[in-house]
Amino acid sequence: MANPPVCRIMDYNKFKFDEAQRARESRRKSTNASLKEMKYRLKIGPGDFDTKTRKVAGFLADGHKVKITIMFRGREVERPQFGQDILNRIADTVHSVGKVESMPRLDGRNMVMVLAPDKRAQAAAKAAAHPADEAPAATPAPSRRQQAAASTSSTRQPAGASPNGDAPASNA
Repeated sequence: MANPPVCRIMDYNKFKFDEAQRARESRRKSTNASLKEMKYRLKIGPGDFDTKTRKVAGFLADGHKVKITIMFRGREVERPQFGQDILNRIADTVHSVGKVESMPRLDGRNMVMVLAPDKRAQAAAKAAAHPADEAPAATPAPSRRQQAAASTSSTRQPAGASPNGDAPASNA
């Protein structure tokens, strides 16, 4: 214990303001990963499948978890392997932005799988998409003046020559 005790004279309003700023900054830096849900049917067409899967990839790219639900109706529940195939196709399609967090499981008349964003896969996909950022700079394009000089020097012809390279025309 220090003698005399160490104290600091502070402006209380400034202290409360700084504390509120730190709290606001920490809230801003924290991620709000909510759970989105996308429902598929067993008999889904290719256009609908592509549209819904693009939406799922967008959710994953934004940092959200996605719950994929395959809804079975009637006797479709007797063939869960078809639902499993659809879920595997979705997982294969979005593997560049997400990973399977919980494997497909049958839950009553629904088959459920949860996908989570995969930061490493997203970074690798971004690096593969933009290899030009790491490549050395290319040679600059010639200026207009250089282009004009090159075009006029290659098209100049001696005086009296015809444009097609024949003998000069005589005016006799």
